Amino acid sequence: MITSVAWRNIWRNPLRSGIIIAAITIGMFAGVFSATFLKGWMNQRLEVGVETETSHIQIHHPKYLENFDINQFIPNGVELSKQIASQNTINGVSPRITIQSMIASAETGTGVKIMGIVPEQEKSVTNLSQFISEGDYFESVSRNPIVIGKKLAEKLKIKLRSKVVITLQDSQGNITGGAFRVCGIFDTTNSMFEETNVFVRFSDLGRLSQMPDGAAHEVIVHLKDQQFLEETTQDLQTKYDQLEVLNWKELTPELGYLNEIGNLYTYIFVIIILLALGFGIINTMLMVVMERVKEIGMLMAIGMGKIRIFLMLMLETTLLTLTGGAIGILLGLGASKALEEHGINLSNYAQGLEDFGYSSIIFPVIEPEMVIVIIILVVLTGIIASIYPARKALKYNPAEAIRTE
Repeated sequence: MITSVAWRNIWRNPLRSGIIIAAITIGMFAGVFSATFLKGWMNQRLEVGVETETSHIQIHHPKYLENFDINQFIPNGVELSKQIASQNTINGVSPRITIQSMIASAETGTGVKIMGIVPEQEKSVTNLSQFISEGDYFESVSRNPIVIGKKLAEKLKIKLRSKVVITLQDSQGNITGGAFRVCGIFDTTNSMFEETNVFVRFSDLGRLSQMPDGAAHEVIVHLKDQQFLEETTQDLQTKYDQLEVLNWKELTPELGYLNEIGNLYTYIFVIIILLALGFGIINTMLMVVMERVKEIGMLMAIGMGKIRIFLMLMLETTLLTLTGGAIGILLGLGASKALEEHGINLSNYAQGLEDFGYSSIIFPVIEPEMVIVIIILVVLTGIIASIYPARKALKYNPAEAIRTE
């Protein structure tokens, strides 16, 4: 009964109620859409960081990451990778030789990290092969092939089949070099990664750097599912306690913060919107109460209890908030769903975004937990915003309220 009366009271002034509902709708649409947009943006950066750049887990000599000394290697790295690959939670394992070096073309040169990989095994730990935009992944060049990033190719002013010279310090401390031919160019969403990393075959770099047979600087581990990360990391740390076992959260902590910061930012943004809307709702309901002083006095005079009047006004406010909130949330989810397939194109800002490792095409992600939290916040806003106007109505004296014009 009280609910139906409260709902009818909302539409006694349809213009005012319509305006406040529209304001809540727009606010909640902005909150939900920005939440799905930001979640998609952060997820894409996280996916590229893990699946393309670091993989899930890396194993090194304990002192290797201190200064990337070429002689701080894992002596049995190749054999170790075969042992680790037998675990049930692991999707793929690949050994790498990684050396800080110089790369030069006929035009110019720059410093890079050169990674010696086993191409077929590397496909099971990173998805770099999927980002080859020109050429192929170590297939077309038989002698000393090299895969480089698009940004590095532009910087060195080279193209497919161009020759580059790698200069490095080998394991004996001698400066040595070798000529490589570009067989493929990869194009990711991270300009810095493209410009500072090149890939050659494990055997070619091992021969050039005079690394011992079977030795590797790092062993890369890719898991079947992210949920096995902590469990597998601890297991490998226990089994290989003489080595340094780190997962992607420890190797690149900034990636781990992305998800947490993204969620925190979203909740703060939604709360700010709801606070602003809350004050608007309070103001609207205070006007409603002041316009209905005589009516409230008459209800009290004929025996309607203060609790029932309090609940009626609370329900009016809550229903007003829920109506606008529900429409806004549904519109926000609908817009996000519609853009899930093709994404939001920010190509006008592609250069700046890719410099920081972010894609220029954003695919919104709808996270049920986040939607539930937003719905709870909307309900709480309606309840809290209703308390002050409803309490003010209870302070009226029935006899004085009836005489109010």
